[in-house]
Amino acid sequence: MAYTDDHARSGVHDPLPEIETWENQYPGYEITIDNPEFTSLCPRTGLPDHGTLTLIYTPDKLCLELKSLKMYQLAYRSLGIFQENIVNRFLADVVKACKPVCATVTGDFAARGGLTTKVTASWSRKPRGRKPRGGKYG
Repeated sequence: MAYTDDHARSGVHDPLPEIETWENQYPGYEITIDNPEFTSLCPRTGLPDHGTLTLIYTPDKLCLELKSLKMYQLAYRSLGIFQENIVNRFLADVVKACKPVCATVTGDFAARGGLTTKVTASWSRKPRGRKPRGGKYG
């Protein structure tokens, strides 16, 4: 069975729970969120993929609400999606939700067939509307 374009696009545009936010009170700091129990499904075989998903971001005006982020990530458990697409979609959804100064998502996936996969995607912009003290821009 060959990989198809449908496999490649699987899960990229499927609906997922909304990631909620709350107003940030402090400029110029970094937040790291690890999920060492991340799971999804291979779109070709339907077998589960396991790994650690790590988000590092510098908030601007909004922070991510953790319960909604957890519910968002749990929705991947029944989603057929390639590991590369997980990392890039998660990053895009975080940027859409909280418009951070910068964000990096790393997926460190467990071995499959003797191979491990580590995928990293980053996004950044200059802060709007205020000058953070400290951090990268201080």
